[in-house]
Amino acid sequence: MLGVRLPHVRNTFTKATSLLACGLLAGVVVAAAAFPVAALSGLAAKAGETTFASLPSELKDFSSPQVTRVYASDRRTLLTQFHDEFRNDVPLKDISKNVQTAIVAAEDRKFYEHNGVDLKGVARAFVSNSQSGSQQGASTLTMQYVRMALAYSATNPQEVVDATKDTPKRKITEMKYALQIEKQLSKEQILERYLNIAPFGNQAYGIYAASQVYFNKKPKDLDVAEAAMLAGMVKAPTSFNPTIPSGHQQIQDRRDNYIIPGMLAMGAITQADADKAKKEKIPTKVKPIGNGCVSVARNSWGFFCDYFYRWWMDQDAFGATTYDRERQLKSGGYNVITTIDVKGQNSARAEIADRQPDSSKNALLLAGVEPGSGKVRILATNRIYGLDDPDHPANKISPDPKLAAKKIRGSFPKTTNPLITGGADISGYQAGSVFKMFTMVAALERGIPLSYPINSPATFHSQYKTSPSDSSACPGSDDWCPSNASKSEAGVFNMWTGFGKSVNTYFVPLEQTVGAENVVDVAKRFGIHFRTSTDILQAKNAASWGAFTLGVMNSTPLEMANAYATLAGDGKYCEPTPIEQITTNNGQKIDVGKPHCTQATSKDVARAALDAARCPVGDSAQLGSCNGKTTAAATHGIIDHPVFGKTGTTDADKTASLIVGTTSLVVAGYMAVPDWQDHHDKMSHDVINGAVQYTLKDFMKGKPSVQFKQPTDDKVSVGDLRDVPDVTCDSIDTAQNKISDAGFDPVTGPSVDSDCPAGTAAGTSENRTIKGGAVSIEVSNGTKKDDNKNQPGQPDPGKSKPAGN
Repeated sequence: MLGVRLPHVRNTFTKATSLLACGLLAGVVVAAAAFPVAALSGLAAKAGETTFASLPSELKDFSSPQVTRVYASDRRTLLTQFHDEFRNDVPLKDISKNVQTAIVAAEDRKFYEHNGVDLKGVARAFVSNSQSGSQQGASTLTMQYVRMALAYSATNPQEVVDATKDTPKRKITEMKYALQIEKQLSKEQILERYLNIAPFGNQAYGIYAASQVYFNKKPKDLDVAEAAMLAGMVKAPTSFNPTIPSGHQQIQDRRDNYIIPGMLAMGAITQADADKAKKEKIPTKVKPIGNGCVSVARNSWGFFCDYFYRWWMDQDAFGATTYDRERQLKSGGYNVITTIDVKGQNSARAEIADRQPDSSKNALLLAGVEPGSGKVRILATNRIYGLDDPDHPANKISPDPKLAAKKIRGSFPKTTNPLITGGADISGYQAGSVFKMFTMVAALERGIPLSYPINSPATFHSQYKTSPSDSSACPGSDDWCPSNASKSEAGVFNMWTGFGKSVNTYFVPLEQTVGAENVVDVAKRFGIHFRTSTDILQAKNAASWGAFTLGVMNSTPLEMANAYATLAGDGKYCEPTPIEQITTNNGQKIDVGKPHCTQATSKDVARAALDAARCPVGDSAQLGSCNGKTTAAATHGIIDHPVFGKTGTTDADKTASLIVGTTSLVVAGYMAVPDWQDHHDKMSHDVINGAVQYTLKDFMKGKPSVQFKQPTDDKVSVGDLRDVPDVTCDSIDTAQNKISDAGFDPVTGPSVDSDCPAGTAAGTSENRTIKGGAVSIEVSNGTKKDDNKNQPGQPDPGKSKPAGN
């Protein structure tokens, strides 16, 4: 009978009414399978000539949108959630019996009696609608589920319209599906699916969301009154919205006068239960539903959340387009454990707040990365994560004079710009001498050891070119002549002392020796990105980029924290990641976001470079000597763990930076003006240094003190040592010639007491050093040495290491 073609009836009302009346008057109880021909002729006619059997009966597979929850690394602290629809499916066993009976009382009291379609209900509704022109529903709970399922499984907008538009064809289709579903699923399974897909208004989809939004409860804890109210809202969530006066009264009437009496009539509750339920007040307010990074549980986590969101949107694993990826994030129901360390993050934000207000145009930008994994633990700044209200703006006028003239506001105190991580229109900031690390690594890779001595004058005449009008140009030419921060920074240095005191005129000639293009290549391997058109062009012509070693290109704190973490990770570069683990809504763990690492340089090179990098931050090198006060000497004492790192300052102090690391975490801090980098303020190392130092101190509190590893090959630190000629009492010219002929770079050094005639060579600073290295000739002042002192030309006990240590 299901295969019979229904006739096309022009007088729909007459034909359908006759068929229905005949069946009802005869008292025929029609089986569900025979139902369409006996009772739906009129509906079928309205739907057009078709066969009931030709309609589809199998619903497409679909997943209703689920909430993605994002947690901190402790796996407990909820950062935020992402959703298109606030929904979280729950099994029927976790849904109160009150809810189950209330929804049946509200929507389909014959739910447990029919096979998906209520024959009498459809007949009654059809006659009523045909006579009055009004629309009376006859959809069973199963048919309602079908309608919602068709909408969610739609693959294009028209299918959504077809699934929800009130037409006879849609009704017939729903019936066909409902009959089939009742054969495949139990009533409990249908009820569970219905409760998880139904809308409840105020951004709540499904019973879990509804119980949270309206009562801040789990579904299993809802009482009779609460269950009845929620069940009453499904029919028309907007009309029955309890948060507006008209809706509040309507849902009160529906709950007390229809649903609770229905539950009583069904025997699901007692009269006492009903009386008690009617006395409960209906809420007038709902729990706000957070969505996305602007709704993080703590505002200072917003910049990390933003980094996570941008990371997700770059992952091909979540879709071919950014639209697909965002849909996955907001409807996939993932459980995301991120890498953020809540304690460390909160400490960093507090240290920043103690030193710089949110309203300052000067930004303190801190990033913390775990060596060996690339896991991002900290992203903090003195900014409020959020958008400024255009109607009531709180942000100050931009410090950029061109923008200020147009009354354009800056990004402080409120912004969603990725100030710490880069992206969008944030290309980074010049960080200064922290880039010298890349030159050191390039030199070590080419066999130049840490002990390599270079005569470093106050100003160095390089082979690189610059504009003749540049302040660093050699007088009267376009040769580049960089100088040190202080004229006292002159003499013979090696990598320990040159890095510790940040001697420009040591690292520029070192870069010249190894080739600037090789230094740039190290930076690329260590994860530095070139974002501005100027930096991209310079990188293409890297061999002539002499100023690269002084940190003149833009970088971000996150990049540099991770670059230095590469040293602490034994030369292993790991792409920065905000992910510990991602789990799908069915409990499957996926590998996206897991550490992705490559060996950027050898272990010995990394360990050697790190040893020299202990000097700037007041720690003791294991392989050499830092020899005196360095740029951030207080750091080691504050953190009280083995540390390494580097300071950086740009011209006119427009940016100040400090990077400090242990075996557990590397923290990079910049102090800059993101809104106008050509500003006139002087960034203070007292401010940025303290923020970085105490952030790392707090993070390391209670953790064991772990020493850094040493290279397995001593040559990477001391190199291939050669004997320096004995020049005792030779004339300075003769001494210089001997040293030069032996393959070293002679340098006239300080005046010392000596038995040699005044003005002659008293000896050399070292007996052995590296071929090509600088050798300082000590000049006799003619004053005889004290017998207790070492003889001229003999190594001083404090100079047992190569020159300049």
